[in-house]
Amino acid sequence: MRKLLLGLVAAGLATTVLTAPAAAAPSTMRAAADTVAEATAVADFWTPERMRSAIPMERLLKPAKFAPADVAAGLPTVIEPTAFPNGGSAWTGGGEVTKTAGRVFFTMGGRQASCSGDAVTSGNRSVVITAGHCVKYQGAWHTNWMFVPGYNAGNAPYGEWTARATLAPPQWVSNEDMNHDVGAAVVNQVGGRSLTDVVGGQGLAFNQQRNQPMYSFGYPAAAPYDGSKLIYCSGPTTTDFLLTRDHGMRCNMTGGSSGGPWFLRFDESTGTGVQASVNSFGYVFLPGTMFGPYFGAEAQALYNQAQAA
Repeated sequence: MRKLLLGLVAAGLATTVLTAPAAAAPSTMRAAADTVAEATAVADFWTPERMRSAIPMERLLKPAKFAPADVAAGLPTVIEPTAFPNGGSAWTGGGEVTKTAGRVFFTMGGRQASCSGDAVTSGNRSVVITAGHCVKYQGAWHTNWMFVPGYNAGNAPYGEWTARATLAPPQWVSNEDMNHDVGAAVVNQVGGRSLTDVVGGQGLAFNQQRNQPMYSFGYPAAAPYDGSKLIYCSGPTTTDFLLTRDHGMRCNMTGGSSGGPWFLRFDESTGTGVQASVNSFGYVFLPGTMFGPYFGAEAQALYNQAQAA
């Protein structure tokens, strides 16, 4: 059975036309803190002490089934970034990733939990990409959802960004298909400014060739990590041959890194790349290997929905 790495801590305009789901289908978007009063209440809730003590989501999970599905075909698409070694090691290279990557905090079943996320280029300049289980799990949407880019031991150097909406693809909303464990949040402005106006936005890549070298980032919070630092892994990737069609990479990040970005074409000198996956899960019997969903047509549709929200 697989082990989810939840709450470890962890653009250009496309042309896809989204149609409204049938009335009986579950909603793929949840309205969150969409008023000033609600956003203020969420930001006030997450004190530095609560952020430091947030539980890696992995510890709150129950074993869950997932239904593998073939990845839908689509046209290769790359969305360039906005201006702005293999490991499990602290990232010391600097660059834009230290601003766009961040820690995600939310309430799940009355417990305070955490994941990771990344600010990306978007039409509304307000989109964070994370894992599906970092916005919704076992039929319930998480509440008090907040993104802290550049998180550092309880500090929020680039502000605290509350979600006004969280989203997941229908395959995740309906049956938590691990092939589609990707989520998004649309965050409120802070001080009259939008998220990527402050931290920049990484690019995205959809329907790309598999088995390419990639970089993974996140905020693991389960031992031996404590969620205080941005951690990374890099190296070749493979395709899961067991229960999903996800990317696989040798990486020893732990719970809390879920939702952290995987990059193609990552430039260590600038800290920029194009995001093509997120930290998702690991198999108990394959320690030291992380898996992340393939960004195909479904992930692109989710992104389009988020940037139009």
